[in-house]
Amino acid sequence: MFRLTEYMHQLVAPTPVRQRRGSGLPKPVVIWNLTRRCNLKCRHCYTVSADVDFPGELTHDQAMATLEDLGQFKVPAIILSGGEPLDRFDVFEIAHRARELTRVLAFSTNGTKIYGETADKIAEVGFDYVGISIDGIGKTNDWFRGVDGAFDDAVRGVRELKKRGVKVGLRFCLTEGTQHHLEDLLQLCDDEGVDKFYLSHLVYAGRGDKNRGEDAHHLMTRKGMDILIERAWLAAAEDMPLDIVTGNNDADAGYFLKWAAKNFDADKVANLREHLAAWGGNSSGMGVANIDFLGNVHPDTYWSDYTIGSVKKTPFSELWTGSDQMLATLRTRPRPLEGRCGDCSLQDVCGGNTRIRALQLTGNPWAEDPACYLTNDEIGVTDTAERLEVTPFRGKKHDPKHQFF
Repeated sequence: MFRLTEYMHQLVAPTPVRQRRGSGLPKPVVIWNLTRRCNLKCRHCYTVSADVDFPGELTHDQAMATLEDLGQFKVPAIILSGGEPLDRFDVFEIAHRARELTRVLAFSTNGTKIYGETADKIAEVGFDYVGISIDGIGKTNDWFRGVDGAFDDAVRGVRELKKRGVKVGLRFCLTEGTQHHLEDLLQLCDDEGVDKFYLSHLVYAGRGDKNRGEDAHHLMTRKGMDILIERAWLAAAEDMPLDIVTGNNDADAGYFLKWAAKNFDADKVANLREHLAAWGGNSSGMGVANIDFLGNVHPDTYWSDYTIGSVKKTPFSELWTGSDQMLATLRTRPRPLEGRCGDCSLQDVCGGNTRIRALQLTGNPWAEDPACYLTNDEIGVTDTAERLEVTPFRGKKHDPKHQFF
């Protein structure tokens, strides 16, 4: 996750890079898909969820035992997700115990079921953050998420939680079919007092893999990042609070660094780069982990085809500190990257980006990430073919009934 607003503050009021305490492998943020059941039918769903019961999900006792192990392992944060986590029968019992066991607890939901008693129960847990997924305004969101009325229900969820003093964020997946609503969603955040905005780049997994032809063209992605950078600058320099983060395309860090180099003096840019290098970019298999609805452990949520083991048989803590070769290679710095990624001068701030996209397209997890939208000149590569697609930004005209391409 790239914390754009946080790093923008480094340009306004630079601070020294904080050194990580201790040595050895950092404990990961654990994203836990509690269930595969969901009432929506999102086109980019990486779990291919549906509104049915799926066999093999963790029992209550297995889930609680896993929680205790995560607590003893001292993971810094747990994100409860789905499917739709509110469709899990014991979600609030899990949430209350997780609140006692970890420093940061978040909840990722489509928001459509948050009202009345359910909203009260969410507030009672004391989540640090509740992320509600919205992919466009009105009918665009409903088409993209497969259910009429999903937009209105999700906005209702935002308002219900804000009334109860819960920190709320909007989660948005950037695609060719949704990018025209990015500015509208930022305005929605301001209008509704939303605390955080998370832009997710499309990852080729689950239905996201089937629909990867809908991935935003590179110039579309750059336009989206320009919009976010402008809003993050207002947040940092003009006291217009909105925490902006992005995910699933660590080239965002390199793009931001290049923007900073055009607008700030060399000392501030050098300090920013030190902070970005300390972060290190993509953290799959190191700073982030995934437990899926069956209890299988993966390097992150999009590596569903690669399983380290199952918490039904082995505690998460043992799996994560074991001898898995893929984990060991993902943790290598620099990673054994190939193509443009291997020659890139920004590896220290990107970490090689999202390896699963390369794996899905080429069968090789170390090939170049096809979703890197920086030019060869920007990454210091001169001996490979330029890949940036010259595709005009289409503005706000879009019929949600039409295919993206």
